[in-house]
Amino acid sequence: MTSFDTSPQLNVWRALLALAVVFVMLATTGWTALRNQRGPTALEASVSAWEHGRVGGRSLPDAHTAPARLARFFASLGEWQRESLARRYPLAVGNMNGAPVQLRYLANRTAIEKARSVERGRMHDKRLSLSGQREAAKRMNHYDSLLAPGRHILAFDPAGAGKVAEVFGNLDHAERVSVVVPGVDTELVTFERTARKYSAPVGMAESLYEAERAASPDTRTAVIAWADYTSPSGLGMEAATATRAEQGAVRLNGLLRALPGRAPVSLFCHSYGSVVCGLAADTLPLRVTDIAVAGSPGMRAENASHLHTSARVWAMRDTDDWIGDVPYLEVGGLGHGADPVSAAFGARVLSARGAQGHSGYFVPGTESLRNFAEIGVGAYRTVACAGEGDTCRAGLSVATAAGRA
Repeated sequence: MTSFDTSPQLNVWRALLALAVVFVMLATTGWTALRNQRGPTALEASVSAWEHGRVGGRSLPDAHTAPARLARFFASLGEWQRESLARRYPLAVGNMNGAPVQLRYLANRTAIEKARSVERGRMHDKRLSLSGQREAAKRMNHYDSLLAPGRHILAFDPAGAGKVAEVFGNLDHAERVSVVVPGVDTELVTFERTARKYSAPVGMAESLYEAERAASPDTRTAVIAWADYTSPSGLGMEAATATRAEQGAVRLNGLLRALPGRAPVSLFCHSYGSVVCGLAADTLPLRVTDIAVAGSPGMRAENASHLHTSARVWAMRDTDDWIGDVPYLEVGGLGHGADPVSAAFGARVLSARGAQGHSGYFVPGTESLRNFAEIGVGAYRTVACAGEGDTCRAGLSVATAAGRA
């Protein structure tokens, strides 16, 4: 809770009211496609079927067991056995931390094909309203896009508003891995956009991947567009609390602990995604070397040291991002704490020159994107700090600046 110099109780309630009013006034872009669920979801049904399955006369391991154990199980199987499991239990395998990456791609392709068939039927289901049929058509179009050649879907769940994660680059052989963690209104139908492309997870990740390749052509990189958590819908009261972020932090850590190889990992967290990253920080695996936040409403910490992470913490905000008008405090669970770009917070503050608005940080040609790319490839000495001087690079050793520590 933020302390005040005078009339603390009165000021707390004023700030609380201001925070609520700001979030409600800004809640103009959020919407969610509600889908009634009766009984287990398709993913739950797939996991349940997996738990009763067998392969080669052997029982299948617990789908939620440690990723290392699952990796050993899949490694013990022949190729045809692995592929058979992916096709029999596509949602279970496609979302299984510990399953081989390429097998998850295959499983999720199978799962998306099945989901597309369901929506095709719903499009012509006379029991649905016209809006329900239009929703089905919209989802089917998104499934068609996800099934395009060359796309690598690492996670997929069609339940509710939908969850999905996509990989750009070769995750198995990457020397550096970046994960884009988006904010509110992140769901299946907003995973990618034609208009305002770089405000959606796919556009963010693809733009970062291309910028990293340009920054260091000889570095093998992979970028994950991670929309595999249930984000708040719109910018109302749900976005002012940490419930969704707490759940997302658990899922984010699950992903990170199951990534193949030992390549350093950088997190790029936008808006409410920075709340997710802040809550995940103290349990991140050591291979996570950097957490960079943009347009953050706070990270649920009063300063960077309270995140209890060994990762470097970076922050940026452009001059016309409305998030700067949101009160930076936390009162009774409402609000997300201190401003990450404030001097008191102690993050390494980066330039966001060229970025416009709340969703412009990944637009090609901006200094915000270039800074992200430099962090992603470990070229810390070339990042541009906010304001004058090189304060955001202070204390970086030669080895660290070269990306070797």
